[in-house]
Amino acid sequence: MTFTAVCFPRRSGNWFDRQHVLTFCGILLAVELGAFLFLIAGTHGWIVPLAEPASTDFVSFYAAGSLTDAGQPELAYDQAAHRAAEERATEPGIQYRFFYYPPVFLLLCSVLARLPYIPAFVIFEAASLALYLIVARRILQQSGWGTLVALIAPPAVFWTLGLGQNAFLTAALFGAGTLLIDRRPVAAGLLLGALCYKPHFGLLVPAALIAGHHWRALAAAGVSAAGLCALSLALFGWAAWHDFLAQSIVSHATYEAGEVSFGGFVTPFGAVLSLGGSASVAYAVQAAFTLLAVVLVVVVWRGGRPLPVRAAVLAAATLVAIPVALLYDLMLAAIAALWLARDKGRLSAAEKIVIAVLMLLSLDPRSLAETWHIPAAPLVAITVLALAAIRAFRPEPSSNVSVTA
Repeated sequence: MTFTAVCFPRRSGNWFDRQHVLTFCGILLAVELGAFLFLIAGTHGWIVPLAEPASTDFVSFYAAGSLTDAGQPELAYDQAAHRAAEERATEPGIQYRFFYYPPVFLLLCSVLARLPYIPAFVIFEAASLALYLIVARRILQQSGWGTLVALIAPPAVFWTLGLGQNAFLTAALFGAGTLLIDRRPVAAGLLLGALCYKPHFGLLVPAALIAGHHWRALAAAGVSAAGLCALSLALFGWAAWHDFLAQSIVSHATYEAGEVSFGGFVTPFGAVLSLGGSASVAYAVQAAFTLLAVVLVVVVWRGGRPLPVRAAVLAAATLVAIPVALLYDLMLAAIAALWLARDKGRLSAAEKIVIAVLMLLSLDPRSLAETWHIPAAPLVAITVLALAAIRAFRPEPSSNVSVTA
C-alpha cells in the first residue's frame, strides 16, 4: 500500500483522492526543481553577471568550524574574525552570514571544516536529508515512489538545500524523538536532548514530557543536552561559551533591525515586524502565542491522546512558540503534517486542500511579505498548528461507525 493510499484514501464524497494529491505533489516538485536549478545558475552568474558574489548560510557553519579547527573556537562569535573566515572559505565581498549557535554545534562544524568547502556542503545536506527521509518514512510507515515525492515536495526542502541550512537535521531529531517516545523513551530523550545545538527548538519539549509523565525521556534529554554541552566545554574551553552567551544577549538587535529579512520569519514575532509593527508589539504578540502554545501542548500531552496527535501538536506549536525561526524551519511543519497524515482520522478533503494551499504559500513567502505585505510563512506555521489543535479536540467517531482505509 502506498503513502497516498494511506493518507488520502478513496472515500465517498472525498473527491480530492490519492491520484489528485500525487499529481499535485508531482507538479509542485517539477516547478520547484526548475526554480531551484534556475536559482543555482543565477547565483553562480551563469545567467547574468553578479553585482557581488553569492553564498549560502552553510558558509557560516563552515567558517565557524574552520576557526575551531584552528584552535580558536571563541572567534566563531567575533563577527570580524568570523566574516574573514567566511571570505576565506569562498571569496571576498560575500554577504555576511551570522553565527548564533552554541558551541555544541561546533562539534559538527569542526568536522565538516576538515573537508573542502563544496564537498562539506554536499555531504552535510545529503546526509541530513537522508536522515529526514528515513525518519519521515518511519512516521508514515510507508515507502515507495509516491512516498518519496510527497516527502520532498514541501518547499522547505528546497529552501533548506538552497541555503545550506540545518533544518533537515532539526526535523530528523524532532521526528525521531517523538516517534520513539512511547516505545523507547530513553532513546527518544537522547535525540530530543540533541536539539540543544539549536536550543530554542527544544523550548516546549520539557513541558510535553512533564505533562505526559515521560520521566525517563525527560531525564535522558537532560543527560543528552548536558553531556553535549560538557563535551563542547571540555574541547573548546569556557571562552567559547562565554562569548556565545555574551553574543546571545545582544543578538535580538540583529533581528529587530531587519538585518535578517522580516519576510523570512515564520513566527508571530516576525509577522508583526513584517507588517511594520514595533519590536515591543512584536514581543507582546509573540508572548501571547508562546503562552497559547505551551497551554495547548500541556493539555494535549496530559490528555493521553494518540501519539500522532501529540507529536503533531508539539512540532507545530514549537514553530509558533519561538520568536526566531526562518522559512527553512518550516520543515518542522512538514513533520507535523506527516504525523497528522498518520493519525487514524487520516486527512479530510478540507485538510488536504488547506495543506496544498500552505505548500503554495511556502514557495516564496519572503516575496509575499515584502511585496504584498502578506506574512505568508507565519500564516503557514499558525495554520498547521490550528489543524493539529482541531484534530486533537475533534470528537472521536462513534464505535459503531466503520472507518475504511
